[in-house]
Amino acid sequence: MGFGLVGALALTSCGGGDDGGDGGASGSASSPAATSSASGSGSGSAGTGGGTGTASDGLQGSWLATADGKAVALVITGTQAGLFVTGGTVCSGTAGEDSGTRTIRLTCTKDDTSRASGTVESVDGSALKVTWSGERGTETYTRAEGGRLPSGLPTAGLGQ
Repeated sequence: MGFGLVGALALTSCGGGDDGGDGGASGSASSPAATSSASGSGSGSAGTGGGTGTASDGLQGSWLATADGKAVALVITGTQAGLFVTGGTVCSGTAGEDSGTRTIRLTCTKDDTSRASGTVESVDGSALKVTWSGERGTETYTRAEGGRLPSGLPTAGLGQ
């Protein structure tokens, strides 16, 4: 497991006084495939502002995916969002609602604008689907419960 993912997971396990609305009742995890498919056009805007309002409780938590052979961790706490990719990309920004649409707006290191602005397409107890306006396209994330990686997430050789 790459250092960036370990750091992201350690960061998410340092929660404040929130009793976590989901309760963490997750027996055997049937993990949906964490996938990435580029369907965007290749032009991205470096959105730095956040949506107004707060992200719904369904977005709260740690979400994991793989893209281009690297682990991606998306962490949403309140209206704050952070994204970490093995290999060094770190992003921070906001998650919220803008005119009834759930959005994620990030500013990333390494001049990476592929995840600068995203729209939440769907979210349930175990999967989050985000369509990024940049070249990244649509990514599906799997919820990480209790700071643990979900079963079935390919991690061997990531970040090398």
